Amino acid sequence: MLGHNPNTVYEVNNYYNEKVQLRKNRVSKVVYRVVKVVQDVLKEVEAQEPRFISTTIENAGRFEGFVVHSPHEFEIIMYLNQMGVFNFVDDGSIQGCAVLKLSDGRKRSMSLWVEFITASGYLSARKIRNRFQSIVAQVVEKAPFRDYCTMINDNSDVRLRVDDKYTVQITTAFRCNGIWPRSASHWPLAGPPWPPAELAGQVKTEGFDLTSRETAITQPNSNKQANTMEADAWAMNLASAENVLLIGGRRKTLSILKCLRDTHLDFAGTPVTNYILKTLVLYECEKHCADYEWDDNAIGDRMIGILLQLVSCLQCRRCAHYFLPSLDLLRSKPPHAIEHSAQLTWALVRKLMLDPLALQSL
Repeated sequence: MLGHNPNTVYEVNNYYNEKVQLRKNRVSKVVYRVVKVVQDVLKEVEAQEPRFISTTIENAGRFEGFVVHSPHEFEIIMYLNQMGVFNFVDDGSIQGCAVLKLSDGRKRSMSLWVEFITASGYLSARKIRNRFQSIVAQVVEKAPFRDYCTMINDNSDVRLRVDDKYTVQITTAFRCNGIWPRSASHWPLAGPPWPPAELAGQVKTEGFDLTSRETAITQPNSNKQANTMEADAWAMNLASAENVLLIGGRRKTLSILKCLRDTHLDFAGTPVTNYILKTLVLYECEKHCADYEWDDNAIGDRMIGILLQLVSCLQCRRCAHYFLPSLDLLRSKPPHAIEHSAQLTWALVRKLMLDPLALQSL
């Protein structure tokens, strides 16, 4: 078993240095290409609509707001100016989402986003997304973009295909620093000694993003008004807060799991995303609170524990968001894809459990 093998440290570090670092290097090269294309597109978008301004800035070798979903799938968060006064309403009525409503006494005409505010005074994520999509679609049809860039029109999200190899989603968002959503007010839990109070404070200070993205309807039989409300709502994204928690061996474990996912759990329509792996790592942190439990000689145990938890989630067809437990990360995923992923994951974890040298061939 990998977790109890005396040579675990060697096996883990060898896999990390050879496979994980190779993956990181390949992704880094692609990132610069994708970012350059998106920045050029957004310059043209801004010329037509000054409210949509590129906010992808390089900082210490990393691009702010850039998310790697896989070596071929990326996302860029484009932050909007918070012009106008809105109340943040997070009452839990729409899973993982909140709404922005004009403050009492404020008029629609006082907001920069006047035409995107509904008759009820809500700032519509759907209207902003549709406007942004229409402008980007016009830009990529022009030279030189049409030679290497196309729009994917399967939903209302802004997704581009670059060089016929890479997919990048551009998501408009508002940054919410220094506040914490009501839906996550239960965190941190009183029981586990992790995270320590100081780290938990840093997480809450980091805040979250309110993103305009197409979300799955919570209830399949929900009425038209409920569907409209969900479309107008803003999806909460707590990725930055999660990253604050993942340090040292915890981040190294996630990097290894991402590499295993890309090579063994990836197929068209797979429900197993890097984000689900990240979520399960966070849950594992609560079970194994001490830093020494994430040292190189313990990473094998942590990997097996996380993958077994993934199998359990797939079999139950539910994976709760770490900060927003009412949000199921597997909702709307096809049952056949979930079942296939469970079989692949079990085959992977079984090999890791039975073969102490498994990482050499994975």
